[in-house]
Amino acid sequence: MVLSEKEAQALSEKLLSHVKADDAEVRVQGTVDSHLRFAANAVTTSGRREDVEIRVTAWIGQKKGSASTNELDEASLQAVVAQAEALARVSPVDVEYVPTLGPQQYRPVKGYVEATTSIPLAERARAMGDVIAACEKDQVVGAGFHQASGSLSAGATKHGNFYQRRSSVAGLSVTARTRDGSGSGHFARNHFDVAKLNTARIAREAIQKALRAREPRTTDAGVYTVVLEPQAVADLLGFSHYYFDARSADEGRSPFSAPNNKTKLGERVFDERLNFYSDPWHPELPGSPVAQDGIPAEKVYLVRGGVLETLAYTRYWAKQKDKAATPGPVNTILESSAPAVSLDDMLKDTQKGLLVSRFWYVRPVDPRTAAFTGLTRDGVWYIENGSIQYPVRNFRFNQSILQMLAPGNVELIGAPERVGGPDGDAGLFPALKVREFHFTSLSEAV
Repeated sequence: MVLSEKEAQALSEKLLSHVKADDAEVRVQGTVDSHLRFAANAVTTSGRREDVEIRVTAWIGQKKGSASTNELDEASLQAVVAQAEALARVSPVDVEYVPTLGPQQYRPVKGYVEATTSIPLAERARAMGDVIAACEKDQVVGAGFHQASGSLSAGATKHGNFYQRRSSVAGLSVTARTRDGSGSGHFARNHFDVAKLNTARIAREAIQKALRAREPRTTDAGVYTVVLEPQAVADLLGFSHYYFDARSADEGRSPFSAPNNKTKLGERVFDERLNFYSDPWHPELPGSPVAQDGIPAEKVYLVRGGVLETLAYTRYWAKQKDKAATPGPVNTILESSAPAVSLDDMLKDTQKGLLVSRFWYVRPVDPRTAAFTGLTRDGVWYIENGSIQYPVRNFRFNQSILQMLAPGNVELIGAPERVGGPDGDAGLFPALKVREFHFTSLSEAV
């Protein structure tokens, strides 16, 4: 269930009242989520789940123990605290222990809409019925997943800190396949306000991609100019905010490490038009008011004008380096300081290249260069003389993100769009036209 702030605070205080350890932190999360899944143009499952999860972390001296439960009766609350403390007594010393925070000030974030959490079953069924009808009309086989959830996350410490966040998200992903199996299209979006989730657009995009991807031709792997749709950009950059960790950079494990135990702070690492930042209060992408270690979140520019501006210091690493702890990113936004260019204009500007709809099975290869590998999926098209000529078969790629976004390699940048699926993850990413992108082999995937 989605707890109220008063309920979460009362539950946190009750847990802390049972703590005998030297230090402790409790976290409470109440969630309700529901879904509808369809495949082969027919509904397959529908369900709803409510749960409350409690996690207690206790320190005795510098020894740490954690335990969790989803039972809320008094005996269970006492038991989970006792279990965390018992584990702390037999655990090795936590060499990175830093005392939990005292009271902090957190600026509220507006990212919860009650209607998103409580979508009527009949309303969802009608919307998914329309998606299935659209697939039938265009003679494609559709599969998809619609999910909606709401939650309250709260945390409290023995030293008097308390924070909470209510959030909601509704999302839909649709994959459409032509009946002969030669064409496939995929599209996914989400929003914290279900009224802003355009399910008709999601279905239409997936269906049209599948129809346009029929009977692909074989094209050699190699280095291509590419136009990346926002989904493809999100697939590559969705987790790139983890690279902006000061400790990794200081220890030489990061793309932002430099020789002689230095970092690239102050250096131009991206195209000069690119800004990469986190803003908890962005109206389209509300983030958490709480950054790592309970630090109050802030709007943080990681890269501004292409220059590396911020590396985030955890409380432990800040202490080691005699620096102030800094809040890390709580969401991901990539945008251009120059006027946005439409996807159509990017295509018109391309003499020879490829249009990529999305990437799939993306995995890191080398954290020091931010190199990734993966596959294209659900639509790749050959561009010549400013227009799409025909679909081509899928590729495997090996690409450094630093090289992809480097000065001189980014040609055109679109307007940021919220990209995310039913799982709730989302970011604001633009379409990009990139001069050189490395495809290493062909793939038989559709």
